[in-house]
Amino acid sequence: MNDATWEQVRLHVVTGKGGTGKSTVAAALALALASHGRNVLLCEVEGRQGIARMFDVDPLPYAERRIATGLPGEDERTPGVVHALHIDPESALLEYLAMYYKLGRAGKALDRFGVVEFATTIAPGVRDVLLTGKVFEAVQRNSRNKGAVQYDAVVLDAPPTGRIAQFLNVSGELAGLAKVGPIKNQSDTMMTLFRSPRTAVHLVTVLEEMPVQETADGIEELRRNRLPVGAVVVNQVRPREIGDADLAAASKGRIDKDAVRADLEAVGVSAPRTLVDGLAAEARDHAERRALEDAQRALVADLDVPSYELPRLTGGVDLGGLYELAALLREQGLA
Repeated sequence: MNDATWEQVRLHVVTGKGGTGKSTVAAALALALASHGRNVLLCEVEGRQGIARMFDVDPLPYAERRIATGLPGEDERTPGVVHALHIDPESALLEYLAMYYKLGRAGKALDRFGVVEFATTIAPGVRDVLLTGKVFEAVQRNSRNKGAVQYDAVVLDAPPTGRIAQFLNVSGELAGLAKVGPIKNQSDTMMTLFRSPRTAVHLVTVLEEMPVQETADGIEELRRNRLPVGAVVVNQVRPREIGDADLAAASKGRIDKDAVRADLEAVGVSAPRTLVDGLAAEARDHAERRALEDAQRALVADLDVPSYELPRLTGGVDLGGLYELAALLREQGLA
């Protein structure tokens, strides 16, 4: 299911259960979106410097840095540029104080005295508000941030599915902390963006029971909080190179071992019994795995959300692999 259109989306939030490859998908999506001359900002908020590792660049500071050229456009237009930003709450708060309260040196003094760390520790909700606040600022640039790059799209490598609704629901996070005043007004403005058609929360999963169930739970929680569900990206899909008839035979242990031995010997490969038996056992395991994946794929289809699939990269994830995944996302219509 991939007939959705995403042209009006400016903020693509990518979440998923740990181990599903959400950071890889976020990076590939940024490269795909940076087609046709579009400029894209790829943000991370979890402090792991995952973007730097994937793009093989130095650890990112709290500053927007150009890291790659986007996927070339099919219309031969010059591709856009992908910038990256590693957001930490302390730097975000200091920037906020400087922009909105003119506390440049005073804000840095607060940081030296540990006030910033104290504030984000004693009120954890403030931490998420600061992180999402910087993302909001990148999407809706104004005159307070003079000379800043204007982006056509922002991709956020967000926290895992289990806490994505809490992370984005900044009004709820601040409910007990700030009922009036500029911070409350800003959080309400942020929620206007996060709940609008200009935002889409994409969920990454693999075809396993727990990640698919967590994806379904995440979609339900997002909808309860009136946050816009985007697409489900099924990642790390195994190749489907074996036909249904052969899979059925393998799952029942009915592979023609003599035919396998003959095929191997025909191409010059010695085929002792132990090798053929081992291949038959692997084929049976593969068939069982494929059956489990097909069952989970059916559950993903029942979620009634646009879905896209990306293959498992046998050589691991490097920049070339990211471009490969980016091309597949654009081909399927997510970018």
